[in-house]
Amino acid sequence: MSARILIVDDEPNIVVSLEYLMKKEGFEVAVAADGEAALAQVAAFAPDLVLLDVMMPKKSGFEVCQQLRADPARAGLRIVMLTAKGRDAEVAKGVALGADAYVTKPFSTRELVAKVKSLL
Repeated sequence: MSARILIVDDEPNIVVSLEYLMKKEGFEVAVAADGEAALAQVAAFAPDLVLLDVMMPKKSGFEVCQQLRADPARAGLRIVMLTAKGRDAEVAKGVALGADAYVTKPFSTRELVAKVKSLL
């Protein structure tokens, strides 16, 4: 069984690109366009890893990360923050909230795939 990845981003072009990339690598993929949809998809799809944008409508990626980490049932879930917010304070906040990795946009698709595979 292939690993499941949930892609959460409100930019359709990024979602399409990431969905294609992750499916090409053999992962099972679901998508969500905002923070609330992300939480619903985590419950419904039970992903192994979440690629999580920070700046989104309804709930930010930081809020989603914090909420997922507060749930003991999601302890094994890997979270990769994927964002244009690359300042040290934001990276530190993402890691402090429980993200397993923090990748800044623009990113190398090869490096992102390697990061995802290393976490699964």
